[in-house]
Amino acid sequence: MNETKLRRLTFFGCVIVLVLTLFGIIFNACRGNGRRSPYGQPDPNYDDGRPYIDVQLLTPNDYSRPCLPTEKLKGIVIHYVGNPGSTAQANRDYFEGLKDSRDTHASSNFIVGLEGEIIQCIPTNEIAYCSNERNSDTVSIEVCHETADGKFNAHTYSALVNLTGWLCMYLDLSPKDVIRHYDVTGKICPKYYVEHEDAWNTFIDDVKVWIRTEKSRE
Repeated sequence: MNETKLRRLTFFGCVIVLVLTLFGIIFNACRGNGRRSPYGQPDPNYDDGRPYIDVQLLTPNDYSRPCLPTEKLKGIVIHYVGNPGSTAQANRDYFEGLKDSRDTHASSNFIVGLEGEIIQCIPTNEIAYCSNERNSDTVSIEVCHETADGKFNAHTYSALVNLTGWLCMYLDLSPKDVIRHYDVTGKICPKYYVEHEDAWNTFIDDVKVWIRTEKSRE
């Protein structure tokens, strides 16, 4: 092999290595950007502990999805729907219907259902009408319940722990930033966790365990 051919092969080899390196950088960057997308949804192929989320964003409107940007997020607020036996889908559809009925201003970023299903109604970087004066710096989770006491069943509870833990990691928050609607306004919401402080503390402990377990997989 003469010197000219050797130089050409070396040149093309360097080009191939450079292209593969750039591809790897771009691919990894895209995966990272997926974790910070406007819809709060990472690349579905990125294994970061995200539970399955059914994204059904509300139609932009003044009564449930004003499309106002949040400030720097400082917390996650847990609510209960207050309507025993109602489903996540029914509550999401109620929020959607407010654009037509104009009965009130109400919505939530996420709703956890009776079978552990999770519906996202509003992106995490947009305000939801759920937590009063904390709307602008928190993400809200409405939770369905079967009975009037507001206690969550096992499927709902497990999904709520998973979603809350993942949101803490995704939004760079910690379990101490997870609060009840009651802690904002004094409203008895979520009812069971206001009336049973020990159950609330257990929930926070379970979120901590979920996060530790997930981080140990990284």
